[in-house]
This record gives sequence, structure tokens and C-alpha cells, in this order.
Amino acid sequence: MSWQPEIEELAHRRELARRMGGPEGIQRQHDNGKLTVRERIDLFADPGSFSEFMGLVGHGVYEGNDLVSFTPKASVEGFVKVDGRKVIVSGGDFTIRGGSGGGRDGGLGQEPGAVRRALEWRVPYVRLLDAAGGSVRHFDEIGRTYLPDGNGWSTFEVDLLRAVPVVSAVLGSVAGLPAVNACLAHFNVMVEGTAQLFPGGPPVVKAALGYEISKEELGGAQIHCYESGVVDNLAKSEEEAFAIIRRFLGYLPANVWEMAPRAQCEDDPARREESLLSIVPRDRRRPYGAHRVIEAVVDRGSFFEIAPFYARNRVTGLARLNGYPVGVMANNPVHLGGTTDVAAGEKVIRLMQLCDTFHLPLISFADEPGFMVGLESEKRGIERAGARLVIASCESRMPWATVVMGQLFGVAGQCQHRPTGMFQRYVWPSGRWGSMHIEGGVSAAYRREIENAPDPEAKRAAIEARLQAIASPFRTAEATGQEVIDPRDTRPLLCEFVADAQPILRSQIGPSPVPYHP
Repeated sequence: MSWQPEIEELAHRRELARRMGGPEGIQRQHDNGKLTVRERIDLFADPGSFSEFMGLVGHGVYEGNDLVSFTPKASVEGFVKVDGRKVIVSGGDFTIRGGSGGGRDGGLGQEPGAVRRALEWRVPYVRLLDAAGGSVRHFDEIGRTYLPDGNGWSTFEVDLLRAVPVVSAVLGSVAGLPAVNACLAHFNVMVEGTAQLFPGGPPVVKAALGYEISKEELGGAQIHCYESGVVDNLAKSEEEAFAIIRRFLGYLPANVWEMAPRAQCEDDPARREESLLSIVPRDRRRPYGAHRVIEAVVDRGSFFEIAPFYARNRVTGLARLNGYPVGVMANNPVHLGGTTDVAAGEKVIRLMQLCDTFHLPLISFADEPGFMVGLESEKRGIERAGARLVIASCESRMPWATVVMGQLFGVAGQCQHRPTGMFQRYVWPSGRWGSMHIEGGVSAAYRREIENAPDPEAKRAAIEARLQAIASPFRTAEATGQEVIDPRDTRPLLCEFVADAQPILRSQIGPSPVPYHP
């Protein structure tokens, strides 16, 4: 006797699940300028590669043994391939209860969900977030309330950060636990205009604080990509968001037990970029763009910037040198003179952790005037932020090369160096350094001598001139052996450094001893 009737029922149930929240819910999603979760997965994944799991979970209504209606769970998850590599994807289905939780009863016999599978199969994990989090409607469904104990699930989300690349895409209004999950990631992106992020939306704000605010004003791109830094990158459309994610994943290994993939390189590793010889102005009051330096050194077209609109005084991202993936950071004198403030320090720490977690060399282009000073910087806790940056620098272990292009002062300059492990520092002839700036330090260190001089201003200028004369990088090299290089040699030297780093990186395969903290 054939099992064809059961196979037909299986096909019927799968078809019911594919209907999601029904025509009305799907139309509402499209009217709001958003794709459905299944359309998103099809757009993100390599064609025909989606293999769904837990696709039959939901709530069925029966008459006798006959299924008369079925509401699938408010999420879709499964394996896909991205540029030929296996990835696990999960997406909230906003057409069903606004993507809110519910639909799984728990207990014995539960199949592992997306997070557990990504952890155990050691493949990257991508969240497509469009979910409202918990809903009071669920209380009505289960006939009770419950104590918040979501860390029973979140502990696996945290473990995942030490094992595989995790990416979150904010594609709609995301609240509650999904809003936190947006940040339990190595990288995140949101879509301008249709995506917002907050622990509680406008109705919750109204109830708690008594004022009205729109979703966009509360948690849109202007807030999170430009001001809070909660979201790294911004996309104009969902399609662009998926392209950004695919590119980000291309720099990373599938998990921490593998090496990052090397790409074919058509850019000569021995290329000497003539523009680097004059890119740093002799007049130090004139800024220059760090992006020009990065683009001149790394493989052409390979720089992928992370958080381009936040803490713009520091540039961070991924790139390739002779095909090898690397992390890249640079002081950017165009913004705040390249000074490191609290936001820039946090941005740098995340990049260091990313490189350490996935075994990427770190390349730093330093023109560091020091930590941000002033009352506002004190209010934000610059000292504690500086301490965190010192700790992150000392705890890191990935091969690290710093190129000192200009200034390198104070403790912030100290954080461009590591005394252990594979570390290399090159300096350009344009470099200047010390415990503090000569211009600001003379007035403090020589205060009495200046005050007692017949012409205090002339005395101050004379002392500054004397100290500037001995600030040449060549004098430092005489005493320390510091490598002073022709700026045009930067790319060839860094390509050689990254190639030499590969055996070190292979010896560091596996989880980093320092956990990744977003």
C-alpha cells in the first residue's frame, strides 16, 4: 500500500506554510514597501539553494482528524548558499502577528532551531529582522503571563559570536528581543525609510513617557547609523542590504576553525603609489582624507567600510592585500582632526575583536593626535573609554601592522602599538610623536621659565622651535631602530607582512581567548 496520501498531505501543509499570513497580510507588507520573508530569502540566496527546516511548525485547527486551517510560525529558517558557501538564514514573518513570538510549545522532541544549527554545523548565520518581539496577544493565547527567561535561548546567540560570522539585517520595525538580536552580531545593516529599531515602539514610549513620536524619529537610520552607532551600514533598498551582507561575508571564513578565503588578485603587490609621497601636507593645519591613503595601498576596489557615518574621525573596514583579507583602520584628519573620542574608540575595539575572532591581520594607518579633550569628552567618560581601548589592544593577538603617517601622541598613540605577538610598525618621514604635543606641552612644562622671561611669548616660541628641531623621525630611528620608509613602499611592505602572517594565523585557528563583545 502506497504512502501517497501522506505525501500529498505533506505537500498541502507546505503550501499552507508558504501562504504565510495570507493575501491581506502579504499585500500590507508590499504596501509598506517591504518584501515578504520568503521573497527576501529568494533575493538573498543563490538561486534555488534554500532548504527550509522546521517548515511545518505552526498552529493547526482540526475537525476530527482533518486539518481545516493552519497558521505557520512567524518566522522562516533554513540553509541557503551565498556565493556557493552554506549559510543559515532566519527571517521574521511580519505578515503573521507582526513577526511576534509564539507558535512553538517547547518540551520534548523539539528540533534545533537556526541558532543551534549554526553553532553545531559551524556555518555563518544571517538574521533578516522584521519582528515586533513579544506580544500581549500571546498571553491571551496561552491563558497566562510568564517570567522573562529568554536567556535560555540568548545564551546560544552569545556563544555563536565566538564561533561563526553573524549578521543582522534590520528590514522593518524591529522591537523587543529582536532589537537586541540586531546587535548580537559582528555586523548589521538597515534599510533607509522602511526599517526602525527600538526596545519599545511609539505606543510604549507614549505609555511610559507621555509624549508622541514617530517610528522613524525614534529609531530610524538617522538615529542609529549616524548618531547612536547601533547599526553599522545603511542600504537604500533590501536588495542593496543583501548585496552588502554578501560582500561582508566574503572577507570572513565560515567559522573560527577555518582560514579566511583568499581572493584572486590582479593588483600588483609591488605597486608603488606615487600619490603617497605628498598625501600628508607639510602644513599640519591642512587635513587630508584617510580614504585616499587606504585606497592607494589596499587591492584596488577591495575596501569595504564598516560604520561609515558614525564616529567619522576613525575609518574602519575590511580590505584585501594581495588577495588576503585584512582589517583596516585609520585616523581621519578630515573629522575632528582624527582625534579618538569615546565613539571612535568603541568602533576600533569592535574591529580589533572582529579581526581576532576570524584570524585577520590588522592594518592601521595612524595619524593620532590623542584622545579627545574638553568638557563634553569628560562627560562621556573618555578615561574609561581609553582604558577599554588599552585593554583591547593588549589582549589582541592577530598579526598587526601600523603605518605612522603623521602624529602619534599620548595614550591614544600608545593604542596603535602592541608589545607582544607579531607586530610591525613603519613610519613615514612625515611622522611626529611623543607623550604629548609640543605646542600644548611647552606652556605646561616650561611655565615658570616662560613667565620669568622678559618676553614670555618669544621665550615660548624659542623653546618650541628647539624641541621641534629634535622631533625628526630620523633621530628616533638613531636611538630605537624604528623603520622609516618611503611612503611609496607601503603597499609592497604590507603585502609581504600579510603573507608572512599566514602561518601565525593558522596557529591561532579556533575560538579567540577573548570573547567578542558587540
